[in-house]
Amino acid sequence: MDTRKLKICCGVTAIFLFIFVILITTLSLTIFKPKQPEITAHPVALENITTGGGFPNVTLNVTLRMIVTIDNRNYGSFKYRNTTAHVNYRGGIVADVPIEAALVPARGKINISTSADLMVDKLLASPYFLGDIESGSLNLTSVANLHGEVTMLKFLSLHARAMSTCDFTLWTKTQKVDSNCKSKIKL
Repeated sequence: MDTRKLKICCGVTAIFLFIFVILITTLSLTIFKPKQPEITAHPVALENITTGGGFPNVTLNVTLRMIVTIDNRNYGSFKYRNTTAHVNYRGGIVADVPIEAALVPARGKINISTSADLMVDKLLASPYFLGDIESGSLNLTSVANLHGEVTMLKFLSLHARAMSTCDFTLWTKTQKVDSNCKSKIKL
C-alpha cells in the first residue's frame, strides 16, 4: 500500500512539474518576451546661435535642446548608467550628448532633458555643409548605447544594452527639427 501512495505522489508531482514547465515556457515566449523600447527624441529648440572672433577666425556655436522619451513596454524595469550619445553628420561626429543614469519602470515612460552643443567647426569642414544649408535642411544622426540591467519580478536581473539611432532633419529657414528614432534591446 505504501508503494501505491508513493506512485500516486510521484505521478501528481510529475504532472504539476510538467504544467509548471509549460506555463513558464509559454510566459517567456509571450508576455515576458523582450519588446523593443520606443525611444523618441523631441527637439525643443536651437539655442545659443552665436558667432565670435574676427575674420578669418570666425567661430559659431549652436546648442540643440531636446527631450528624449523612453517608453518601456516590457514587464521588467531597465536601469541604465550614465552614457554619451554621439551626433553624426555625414560620417563624422559633430556633437556629444550626455545622458544621465535613470530607471525606466516596467511598462512605464520617462522623459530625459538634454542638449547637444554642435561642433560647428567640424560641420564647416565638410564639403557638403554649405550645399545642405542652401537646400534648407541639415540631416544628422544620433547614436546612443545604454548599458544597464533589466529586473523582472523583482528578483531576476539580466545585463542588457539598449541601442538607439535617431535621424534628425534641421530645417535651417524655420529652425524646426524633425526626428525619427529606431531602437533595439539586447539581453
